[in-house]
Amino acid sequence: MNIQINELQKLDKIAINVKSHKLLRKLLNENPHLEEIMRNSRNETEALIGVKNRVLDELKNNPVALKYYKGETKGFQELEKLEWKDYASIRLLDYIDHAGREYPDLNLRGELAISNPIKMIWLAVNYGTGGAKPYFFKDMLQLFRQFRGAQTRKLPSKQIIEQWMSRFPSGLDPRIIKLREENRERIINVIIKQFDSNEVNSKRYYFEPGMSYEQKFMTVMKWWDDHNFHLKFAVRTSKLLNEMLGESLDPDTMKILKEAENAGIPFFVNPYYLSLLHVRVPYFAIGADLAIRDYIIYQQQLIHEFGKITAWEKEDTVKQGEPNVAGWLLPSLNNVHRRYPEVAILIPDTMGRACGGLCASCQRMYDFQSGHLNFNLEKLKPTESWDEKLEKLMLYFENDSQLRDILITGGDALMSGNKSLKKILDAVLHMAENKKKANTKRKQEEKYAEILRVRLGSRIPVYLPQRIDDELIKILTEFKIQATDVGIKQFVIQTHFESPMEITPEAKTAISKLLHSGWLIVNQLVFTAAASRRGHTVKLRKTLNDIGVLSYYTFTVKGYMENNHNFAVNARSIQEQIEEKSIGIIPEKYSTLVKDFPLEAQHTAENIDKIRDTENIPFLATDRNVLNLPGVGKSMTFRTIGITRYGRRILEFDHDKTRKHSPIIDKMGKVVVIESKSVSEYLEQLENMGEDIKDYEGLYGYSIGETENRHTVYDYPDYNYEITSEITNLKL
Repeated sequence: MNIQINELQKLDKIAINVKSHKLLRKLLNENPHLEEIMRNSRNETEALIGVKNRVLDELKNNPVALKYYKGETKGFQELEKLEWKDYASIRLLDYIDHAGREYPDLNLRGELAISNPIKMIWLAVNYGTGGAKPYFFKDMLQLFRQFRGAQTRKLPSKQIIEQWMSRFPSGLDPRIIKLREENRERIINVIIKQFDSNEVNSKRYYFEPGMSYEQKFMTVMKWWDDHNFHLKFAVRTSKLLNEMLGESLDPDTMKILKEAENAGIPFFVNPYYLSLLHVRVPYFAIGADLAIRDYIIYQQQLIHEFGKITAWEKEDTVKQGEPNVAGWLLPSLNNVHRRYPEVAILIPDTMGRACGGLCASCQRMYDFQSGHLNFNLEKLKPTESWDEKLEKLMLYFENDSQLRDILITGGDALMSGNKSLKKILDAVLHMAENKKKANTKRKQEEKYAEILRVRLGSRIPVYLPQRIDDELIKILTEFKIQATDVGIKQFVIQTHFESPMEITPEAKTAISKLLHSGWLIVNQLVFTAAASRRGHTVKLRKTLNDIGVLSYYTFTVKGYMENNHNFAVNARSIQEQIEEKSIGIIPEKYSTLVKDFPLEAQHTAENIDKIRDTENIPFLATDRNVLNLPGVGKSMTFRTIGITRYGRRILEFDHDKTRKHSPIIDKMGKVVVIESKSVSEYLEQLENMGEDIKDYEGLYGYSIGETENRHTVYDYPDYNYEITSEITNLKL
């Protein structure tokens, strides 16, 4: 530890570069009071005191902001009372209050980071040292502009937001559909070539001797509607990927993909999903497929970190016989994940451990790194021991006093075969029934929570909509009928559309089938850099609503430097929430109506349209912008308390006060996250995507967040009895 501290002290002696000097000069020219404080301070302590007094002078006539800074007021409504200048005043005071504190930077594998921005400015002014980079000075320049009122916030009009939305077509656009037919033809030609050259052989998929090319083509066209075909012919190498994309990948990209193969990073993308990528780029949709492309094409940072990736969510790391970081005792190391008293995640030992494709920013990339997860689909089929384990897992759920919500995921819940999935759902049904019967023998106020909600986590409607077959729909429909009889009231499929370009005719058909089985469908968007472009997320929400899907969460990208490319700074998530999502806010008078959506899931699209048409809003903003904390739970309640020499912000998160947590959070305190890129780097990345940076004016100023309330549609139904206060399966 002392060695690291000495190294950090040496950084104070490093000269700043020419660009940093120029930005510093601009900072001082625009803020003569700051220069006066820096020049007249004999040491960093005097500089800190001088800046703090200057800021407090600004706040002395602003009791609203002063109380918020001191933590005397909290919450979304209190945040809305702050002026734009107040954000800057509070951030400066937070920087000073946390000056000199050390934080392990897990983006740099635990190296210590010390935040002391005023000291870095003081060193730069008086000695030309401190080692601060241009991205740091860019952030500080914007901060002081906001503080003195030179930078203001201009909220975009609905008309401007709709113009941004219009830049992103959906996969239902007839022109996009036509392009994808071309893509499908090209991919089929490659598959036929593989057969003709004996590169592939299959007992299930084969050509009869003497078939003409046209006959072979029509045969593969029939196979295209079979989801097993897409799994069988999934692309696993960069060479085949490039061939199926018409040799359109540039040499630099191919070099990176080859390095990924050599590093052992699995590659798995099925022909259907690959057909969604542009090869012939249309003038009206330039860059429209970037969010999809960034899920398929790996980046250098991932390759560099692979082998050293750690679990972001600490409750994912479990030791036999010990509670996880949230305090929960679990019946299995790999089958149950848990954060909250009310919810448990079930990961079966079936094909459900795999997915229809591998997302580049997958939160479980560390499991692929260890070999626990893979795409050897044959080896993922359940063994006889799974039946016994499933019984034990259900017994754990049955005897839990607070559990009311089971999320079956993986991997992907719908990658399980119909027989395997039915077995799991039957086990859940039996468990829920036993839990209900056991309650009849318990006294009032000693009764356990009964199962109210069953969820399936799946990206299959996006990755492989052909999987949603009639047999699956029959299983889901029958389960809902039977489960309703034992008191389960909500049936939800949580899917993950990343882009409106993923909403294809095939996906729309799959969603329609699922809705008619009586399951509500909600979407979890990962807010990647490409997805965070102005208008992209609001267009996705609208297109999802068009086909009957509700937005559930908008997640900041998890993980450390391995996900640097896809990471969008949390400031952008807050900006999107306030400046774009706001045009879809549902009037309070519809709260009860929306709350009842799960009761008639098959009519979700019509029910959404009733509100949209009446209120003239493009979508229903039912999602919450959050980050899955590297501790326990989700939150977007944070303050920006520091900044590194590289301009990467240090955020301190508090837990979501709107929901129940494990009691352990009272001991855990707040959670510190160092972002993997600076705001300036993020904006440069957007510019490289063709974005006009002027559209993101004010982004630097978003330095405070408050978690939105959960929408009524996601509330649990009430019990007609009072459940026990006892918490089982918990060890603090």
